[in-house]
Amino acid sequence: MALFISIDVDPALASDAAAAKKLAEVCPVDIFKVAGDGRLAIAEQNLDECTLCELCLAVGKPGQVKIKKLYDGGALLERHA
Repeated sequence: MALFISIDVDPALASDAAAAKKLAEVCPVDIFKVAGDGRLAIAEQNLDECTLCELCLAVGKPGQVKIKKLYDGGALLERHA
């Protein structure tokens, strides 16, 4: 169970094989993986390795990937341009 962050991914984005691949490619700590069916999988054991780099937030439309900072009352990480 993660203590640092939680991640919510819009189901439409999670079921998009190209988006799943992109998320897996951009994450420097391997939180995102592509499942055998091409859908997105989240490696729960890696959640607390997140560096809050914002790279995943740039995949898909704004709000399709949400990073909740559990240490900050569930505040959302927002992408800085």
